[in-house]
Amino acid sequence: MEQKKFDLNSVIGFVLIFGILVYMMYTNQPTPEELAEQERAKQEQVEAEKQAENQKETAITTAEDFSALNAQDSTQLVALQNKLGAFAYSASLPSATTKETEIKTDVLDLKFSNKGGYLSEVKLKKFVDFDSIPIYLIKDGNTDFNINFGTSDSRILNTKDLYFEPTVTKNGENTIVSMKLKVSANQFLEYRYEIQPNNYMVDFTIRSQGLSNVINSSQPINLNWALKTYRHDKSISYENRYTRLTYQYEGDKIDKLSPTGEDEETEADVNWLSYRQHFFSSILTSKIPLKSVQLNSTDLVENEEIDTVFTKTFQSKFTLEPSAGELNQDLGFYFGPTDNKVLQKYDIGLEDSIPFGWGIFGWINRYVFVPLFAFLAGFLPYGIAIIVMTVLIKMLLSFVQYKQFLSQAKLKVLKPELDAIREKYKDNKMKAQQETMALQNKAGASPLSGCLPALIQLPVFYALFQFFPSAFDLRQKSFLWADDLSSYDIIANLPFTIPFYGDHVSLFPILASIAIFFYMKMTTGQQMASQPTQEGMPDMGKLMKYMIYLSPLMMLFFFNNYASGLSLYYFISNLISIGIMLVIKNYILDEDKIHAQIQINKKKPKKQNKFQKKMADMMEQAEQQKQAQERRKKK
Repeated sequence: MEQKKFDLNSVIGFVLIFGILVYMMYTNQPTPEELAEQERAKQEQVEAEKQAENQKETAITTAEDFSALNAQDSTQLVALQNKLGAFAYSASLPSATTKETEIKTDVLDLKFSNKGGYLSEVKLKKFVDFDSIPIYLIKDGNTDFNINFGTSDSRILNTKDLYFEPTVTKNGENTIVSMKLKVSANQFLEYRYEIQPNNYMVDFTIRSQGLSNVINSSQPINLNWALKTYRHDKSISYENRYTRLTYQYEGDKIDKLSPTGEDEETEADVNWLSYRQHFFSSILTSKIPLKSVQLNSTDLVENEEIDTVFTKTFQSKFTLEPSAGELNQDLGFYFGPTDNKVLQKYDIGLEDSIPFGWGIFGWINRYVFVPLFAFLAGFLPYGIAIIVMTVLIKMLLSFVQYKQFLSQAKLKVLKPELDAIREKYKDNKMKAQQETMALQNKAGASPLSGCLPALIQLPVFYALFQFFPSAFDLRQKSFLWADDLSSYDIIANLPFTIPFYGDHVSLFPILASIAIFFYMKMTTGQQMASQPTQEGMPDMGKLMKYMIYLSPLMMLFFFNNYASGLSLYYFISNLISIGIMLVIKNYILDEDKIHAQIQINKKKPKKQNKFQKKMADMMEQAEQQKQAQERRKKK
């Protein structure tokens, strides 16, 4: 075997080769300029690759023929095209998700859903409910906003199932939210919302572009808007009573659906329709009257003792009218308080959706009580404002109470003479009635003179009955032990529920009932003393005695769940009435003077008015017929 030896030359050779390689690497190192150029070239290559990828994605999401999709995506597109036709394009965009676009203003928090393009959430930022929870008019799918239409390829589609592409822009201080349901990059159905910074009204336009050959305009294009209204008040029965669908049609006519059960109506030329939830409203307006609208309301509160989430379901359906195959409908949404001074600002009659009452009752509320209370509440606490308004109203009507009490006093003075007439003609009731009317006419003490003043008070009474439940300014305003003058006050909670009364005790209705009891005790006692007894007629004395106790009891039960502001008004009103009666009785009216004046009036010739003369003639004819019948019987 050959022996290996150390080869010095080989070692030297390897060292020389290694040295040469090191020298070549060092001498061939790029300069700083060359390094910068290499780095720039590298970055350009990376950017080029990214741009190519983006172009590929853009081609996939915007090209009308979708040819850039891979085989799997193409299969999905075929399925979408079979289902949606031209609108499959919208389902292929990145916006085809359930994402929402959120817009905040000073008064509203709004969310717009990509799916359906509609307002999916509406929060009123300045208000909370009875439990300090923010007021949401729309939330968690309680609304349905949908346009149902046919296509030129014989499909029936619903916008609530399709995906819109959102964009947000500015128009001065206003925010524009555009939701587009696209057929291509330049063909679409658009929901355009314009939101102003401090405004409860959202301008809303429905328009289309390039869809005249896509949408079948020969078929009805129906818009449906439904809303399940959330409960916001402490008393669901009280809130539900004032939760109602109201609308304006044929100019300035106002009508509403029933607040109970289920009701529906079809009206023409509708200007606006309001889904009123007592103190808050969702209103749809139209610049051009809607030709025909189908309206529906369903009461959802079957058991008022159950803590119900919703009160009613409202639904409206109308047809959109295309022009030259395209849609262009200017509408508006109001989401805000049912407040007279806020609604009046829009100058389209939205304040008529507030239930102030019909006819003269509504007139009194709008032009007397609303401005009067607004003036007083401008510088007084709300509870004190109610008391001051009550005092002013009672002072204004004090002459009516005086006339009523004076009439009762006159009848009381005449009672002995009236009883004598009835005793004298007890066998001839017709003659007794004639003589009674003649005496009352001469003395100026007709029972009608006491009834007419009472009738004058009825419009005021009913107007106030409508005013207090509708006064938004009273909402969540406290006074004494009442936390909210627009709802019932509570001094004790009951461990059980009393039918028609509730599960709590309210103090203001108790005070009002006590005041009514003493007032009726005084007035009914006066009436019973002045009311002559008549044979064959019901015993009015007993009926009046029953009413003394029944009326306060009804008041106690009925108002226990009503607005404490209304009970406060009745309590103060009856206290003032009692005071006025005591003053009239003790310091103004003198029965001796009244009696003397009656005797003077009896001596004066009294001319009958047309009504009295007609009544006398009728009674005279009846008496003659009766006498003729008796003569025939004797023969």
